[in-house]
Amino acid sequence: MQLLLPASILQRLQRDLRKAGRREIGGLLMGEHVQGDVFRLVDLTVQRSGGTAACFIRHPHEHQAELDAFFERTGADYKRFNYLGEWHSHPSFRPIPSQTDVTTMQSIVTDASVGVNFLILLVVKRGTRRTMQMSATAFRPQSPPIEAHVTIEGAADPPSSPKYAVLRWLDRLFNR
Repeated sequence: MQLLLPASILQRLQRDLRKAGRREIGGLLMGEHVQGDVFRLVDLTVQRSGGTAACFIRHPHEHQAELDAFFERTGADYKRFNYLGEWHSHPSFRPIPSQTDVTTMQSIVTDASVGVNFLILLVVKRGTRRTMQMSATAFRPQSPPIEAHVTIEGAADPPSSPKYAVLRWLDRLFNR
C-alpha cells in the first residue's frame, strides 16, 4: 500500500506539531483513491485535546463536522474520496505504532459499524531543524499490520532527503 502525502499537508502537520509542543495530538486522514493500493492524502483533522506527553486519547466524534464537510466538497463520491484512517504524534517517542496503537487500529478496522476495508495509521514526530519523522501502517480485518510506503509529493527536497525520514519499522517490531 502506498500513501501519497502532499508537501502542503506535511507543512500543516509541522505547524500543528510545533504548536502542540510536547503534547501528543492527532486526528483523521481523508483521502483519494488514486489506483490499486495507492491513496493520496487530501485533508486531515487535528484534535488538540486529549493528549499528554505520553498518550493520545482519540475523540472521533469531534471530527464528524469536518468529515461531513469533506464528503460534501468531494460530492459524496465515496469510492474515490473517503476516510483513510488516523494519525497522531509521538513527540517523546519514536514515531512508530505502540502496541496500544496497533490494538486500537485493529479494533476500529474490525468494527462493522465503522464499515472500512482498511485503515492507515500515520505516526509523526518533529525532528530537529524543521525535519519530520514518520511511519505509516496499513490495517486490514483479520490480517497483520503492513507497512504503507509514504511518498512526499511536491516537496522542495526529494523524499529521500533527511528532511523527511520515513521509518521502516515493521520487521523490527514484529520480528524481534
